[in-house]
Amino acid sequence: MKYLVTGGAGFIGSNFLHYMTNTYPSYSFVCLDALTYAGNYNNIKELEALTNFKFVHGDITNKELIDKLFQEEKFDYVVNFAAESHVDNSIKNPGVFLTTNILGVGTLMDACKKYGIKRYHQVSTDEVYGDLPLDRPDLLFEETNPIKASSPYSASKAGADLLVLAYHRTFGLPVTISRCSNNYGPYQFPEKLIPVVISKALKNENIPVYGNGSNVRDWIHVHDHNVGVDLILKHGRDGEVYNLGGHSERTNLEVVKTILKQLDKPESLITFVADRPGHDLRYAINSKKSETELEFKLSYNFETGIKETVEWYLNNKDWIENIKSGEYKNAYKD
Repeated sequence: MKYLVTGGAGFIGSNFLHYMTNTYPSYSFVCLDALTYAGNYNNIKELEALTNFKFVHGDITNKELIDKLFQEEKFDYVVNFAAESHVDNSIKNPGVFLTTNILGVGTLMDACKKYGIKRYHQVSTDEVYGDLPLDRPDLLFEETNPIKASSPYSASKAGADLLVLAYHRTFGLPVTISRCSNNYGPYQFPEKLIPVVISKALKNENIPVYGNGSNVRDWIHVHDHNVGVDLILKHGRDGEVYNLGGHSERTNLEVVKTILKQLDKPESLITFVADRPGHDLRYAINSKKSETELEFKLSYNFETGIKETVEWYLNNKDWIENIKSGEYKNAYKD
């Protein structure tokens, strides 16, 4: 089996590649990544020593490159992690998100249709559902919920989902989609909440928290997310959407306080800042479909997962500093 993993130098994609190359040593994996600011070649550099791994520097919007790659490699499976994913950045510059997250997916779809694949899997997000009220803990995101995106980022991901499903309906392309809750774990780019809190706390810097910190997110460890994606690739039904949640709802403020406690840092470092425009109130996923159909099970709860994650960052301070200094951009030379 040969897999194309796009966006494989990013946070979730690199963890996926580490998991898959270890789990399936007889399979082949090609990682395609544009190495934009959030792509870090250091995340996958050690995999280059494997005989079943290959890195290609390129963009999913490059039709000529994609066509050539599909023609030469003859992929069985395509897993698309490639995306612009930071909500704040999408508010500042929506166009970049539309280009990568929609037009890039269209380029991949056309190649999959032209060359034939066993399955294309689109890695999406629970943010396409919009948000849930804080006072209704009984409500959860279901796969049948209507799409109600709040930000340019989530709108671009929703558009990609619709495009993928349209190619299945119109052309019979074998596709699946996963929508996951907030990921955490190793290699997460230090612009997201958890690595921001860790890196700032270690330097005793003020930690910005939007609004009053009451916004709720469901957290899933990146390992569990990737196990779920693997299960969908193997056992998912064509044309279906599968939710992958962590059953670990926490307010942003609770997450920050948990990390500060583990680092033995004072809560006085918390600084409340003006809320994000259109900030979603609550995310919570119902994973029953994945648990029933695919026997998806979590191996981490938030308490053990966040402890391990904080320890990883403590043991890899050079990784964070390498990013902050910009040196990570020099890790790969064409």
